[in-house]
Amino acid sequence: MKKFTTLTSKAVALPIKDVDTDLIIPAQFLTRVSDAGYGDCLFRRLRDSDPNFPLNQPRYQGAEILVADDNFGCGSSREHAVWALRDGGFKAVIAKSFADIFSGNAANNGLLLVKLVPEVIDQMINSILISNGTPEITVDLENQVVSYQGKQSSFDYDPFRKHCLINGLETIDYLHAERELVTKFAEHHLVTAMIPPLRINCN
Repeated sequence: MKKFTTLTSKAVALPIKDVDTDLIIPAQFLTRVSDAGYGDCLFRRLRDSDPNFPLNQPRYQGAEILVADDNFGCGSSREHAVWALRDGGFKAVIAKSFADIFSGNAANNGLLLVKLVPEVIDQMINSILISNGTPEITVDLENQVVSYQGKQSSFDYDPFRKHCLINGLETIDYLHAERELVTKFAEHHLVTAMIPPLRINCN
């Protein structure tokens, strides 16, 4: 997994509530066994039905940040949705809220999810939609700050997931790095499990 510290990029605005995983990656495209090659299928239904959909517009090409509305990533638990976003070039998604399972899949696959208050998200989306220059957003994971048009907004992020993202570690990589502690923990509990319980005779 690639390390994530600070990202500065233009952003794509998606002012749609409850974007589910089937909208992100339609079910008919779930044919691969690896996580590669799903970028072309990202938001395929919307891209095919609407010529003005943001991902069809040249000015958004190369954007690595997606700004979405509320409850992004709801629906099925398919990990392919995260794979499609990542393969489509996105490294971070900023939204009002995210579905729980989608959040776990994103963290496990190196996609940063940033939750900001609704007022800030609405301002970002409106500014991106009316701007011809696609202004840039900076996401600083280490300091947990998003900078946009001279304004800064802080965000909360799970410390363990932050450590893994900053250091480019998958969960299994983290466990390998802490092999000595894991071994000591396992040995202690194995020994404890082998000690018979204390029996008290009350007669």
